[in-house]
Amino acid sequence: MTTTQRPRPGMNLLLAAALLALAGCATRAPAPTPSAQTDGPEERPPPDLMQVPDALPVLEPIRAGGPNKPYEVLGESYVPLPADAPFSERGLASWYGRKFHGRRTASGEVYNMYAMTAAHRTLPLPSFVRVSNPANGRSVIVRVNDRGPFAKGRVIDLSYTAAAKLGVLGGVAPVELQRITPEDIRRGAWQASVPSVPRALDGDEPPALPATTALAAPASAGSRGFWLQLGAFRERQGAEQLQGQAGAAVDGLVPMLTVFNEQSLYRVQAGPFASRAEAERAAERVREVLQLAPMVIERR
Repeated sequence: MTTTQRPRPGMNLLLAAALLALAGCATRAPAPTPSAQTDGPEERPPPDLMQVPDALPVLEPIRAGGPNKPYEVLGESYVPLPADAPFSERGLASWYGRKFHGRRTASGEVYNMYAMTAAHRTLPLPSFVRVSNPANGRSVIVRVNDRGPFAKGRVIDLSYTAAAKLGVLGGVAPVELQRITPEDIRRGAWQASVPSVPRALDGDEPPALPATTALAAPASAGSRGFWLQLGAFRERQGAEQLQGQAGAAVDGLVPMLTVFNEQSLYRVQAGPFASRAEAERAAERVREVLQLAPMVIERR
């Protein structure tokens, strides 16, 4: 008679812990280009992904340990960059989709293929990066919250939405990376040149929604004084989305939150304040609430 060998005490817990460790992160070994058989889009992706705003650079704590400690994958060792290190890079971009959708990233966050995120081997987690596609002139900002890709020649793994907006859903493509450092965020330097996101080209998925024609208010004599600029956008919809997200949070902290249409940019600003000192005090409160660094702007 054959007897069944029972697991030793504690073995089930060890096995469960090992399985959780394997499933708890979207970090991946090299994989083929996403396809319907491996890691493609869902059957019915949302129809408005081209309208999803870029990640908004904000100051976030970057701890030295955890996802930012040295690690090894497939025999290769990687040392994440210091928290404030500038960084630029050129290489191939890939993307990852439904196979990892809903799984934990290296940072511990849940991967959402429809958010503006990405994976990188050595950038601090989290980081903000401007990714440009030289083939079509498109540029997006993503928040790096995962590790990868580990295939030779690839420098960044984009979310499905980021790949769609860059026009690289067809497979790997050359891109240029420029990190938006904490100092850039503090100074608002990343807003100095805000590229537009072109509408979808033939063959891109998903298509963009029709653009609306309503315009934001131009500056006027009634807007004189000191204002806090929270963001600047080429597309009106991005500015209005930030205005809607920030409106309830800063209610009572600022006189009003307005979108100004100036010099081909839609600027989200809070004010007016009678003096620079008053605006700077308000900026401190807004910084605590929204976790971003507003710039003080004087309108005359």
